[in-house]
Amino acid sequence: MATSTLDRCGEALGRLAKGDVSAFEDIVKEHQSMVFSVAYHFLHDRSLADEAAQDVFLRLYQNAASIVSPQHLVFWLRKVACRRALDMARKLPKTPPVSLQDIAEPSAESPDADPLLSEGLRRMVASLPKDARAVIILRYQEELELAEIARILDVPVNTVKSRLERALGVLREKLSRWTGGVTR
Repeated sequence: MATSTLDRCGEALGRLAKGDVSAFEDIVKEHQSMVFSVAYHFLHDRSLADEAAQDVFLRLYQNAASIVSPQHLVFWLRKVACRRALDMARKLPKTPPVSLQDIAEPSAESPDADPLLSEGLRRMVASLPKDARAVIILRYQEELELAEIARILDVPVNTVKSRLERALGVLREKLSRWTGGVTR
């Protein structure tokens, strides 16, 4: 996160502490895409991700006095978004595995290098158990360090490492089966 972003967040937190409601709007505008992104990667549904993001920002408004710094704000938002999305995901009905015939044919104007592979990987990550999926999303989508992931999930760093190793092993195995053992 750029220093100017941290400066803006620090300034907005100070204004919010003094009762300036517009400061809350500034905080939401600055962080809504990150919160939505975290929620969406767990839920795979835009309306549910929107609902989760709204819940996160409602909780932020209710707990704004406990936020002590811009870095704490970002940490807090990621942690609450992750937990809220996991809670919502637990309540979703289990979806059956999708066969290759159900995956849409890639279009010529797709920006992905290999859209079929990207979609397959997205589905494989979505099929992981919630704890493993959380570690994969936070590590590779949010690009967080292992220690930060451990703090967000309230688990030891070694637990994060073992979950990550197991999840990557499962993904390698699924990818190998899906590609018939052929990888690039």
